[in-house]
Amino acid sequence: MFKKDPLQIIGFQTYGTKNHLYLRGRALEDESINLEKRGAFKLFINAWKRFETDEIKYTALSVKIGKEKTFYAKTDNRGYFLIDEQVEDISVYANKEGWIQLEFSYREEQLKRVIQSDNRFSGQMLIPSNKAAFGVISDIDDTILHTGLTSILKWRVLINTLLTSADQRLPLEGAPEFYNLLHQGKTGKEANPIFYVSHSPWNLYRYLEFFLKKNNFPKGPIILRNFPKPFARRQKDEKPQKQKEIINLLKTYPKLEFVLIGDSGEHDPDIYMEVAEMYPGRILAIYLRSVNHKKKMLRVINLYKDYTKIPVLLVDSTSDAIKHAKINGFIA
Repeated sequence: MFKKDPLQIIGFQTYGTKNHLYLRGRALEDESINLEKRGAFKLFINAWKRFETDEIKYTALSVKIGKEKTFYAKTDNRGYFLIDEQVEDISVYANKEGWIQLEFSYREEQLKRVIQSDNRFSGQMLIPSNKAAFGVISDIDDTILHTGLTSILKWRVLINTLLTSADQRLPLEGAPEFYNLLHQGKTGKEANPIFYVSHSPWNLYRYLEFFLKKNNFPKGPIILRNFPKPFARRQKDEKPQKQKEIINLLKTYPKLEFVLIGDSGEHDPDIYMEVAEMYPGRILAIYLRSVNHKKKMLRVINLYKDYTKIPVLLVDSTSDAIKHAKINGFIA
């Protein structure tokens, strides 16, 4: 008989408040994916493992904060879990930047399989620091990481995702510097929270987490999406998942203003303008990285040509964005 893989719990970097615990993650078999592996065959196998997951379904989990507080969850039919509840003040467990350390465990006694780390799996949740002057909500694809979403038939997306290791992927020029400046703010000590929101599926969470850390981006919650169910249709007036997540962030932090960063290639320009209209006074600026696609760029230029309610910059180079942010008082 084949030896079964050990179990793991992936706690996604998420966000909440001192009285609102909001945790997401997934329970899976551990396929031991090496994110630094190179070579087409090894990368293809890794990609297969990333999407052909063995979920631990309908299983009870617990999460500890410190030594005193324990909360409970149960995975769904795809191994995902969500803890979304009001709690007593948990800000005492946060470090100076607002991160709370979590420890996840399996609760089911019948799970006899060998479990890594003695059935203890780490995670983190962010409570934005009181020092924060604003928050940043950023796209990932073609905003800080070149994916090729504007390429014909999206072939470049497949090559970059399936046949390029996270270790080899490079950020768009100057992006880590710009994001760290925004995180530090005008005083250099603001600890402004950075939220990374992408249309990519949760299967790529570890891949993107590794990329952000390796390239020295500020640590922040990574918010992805579930794979849509086969043949599922979106309601006519239903908002895109990314827009729902952005709105949830604005509702979670009603006193925090935000800078929105995206690209001009897909739906970010429309989503960001609509969010700014829905929440007047909450959006400080919109940065949209230019893409190499004349028709898409012309559409975005026309969309924003008479828009004067908040600063908007179509970013040709990160140095332009840094200069703009300094002029507007976001960074030193």
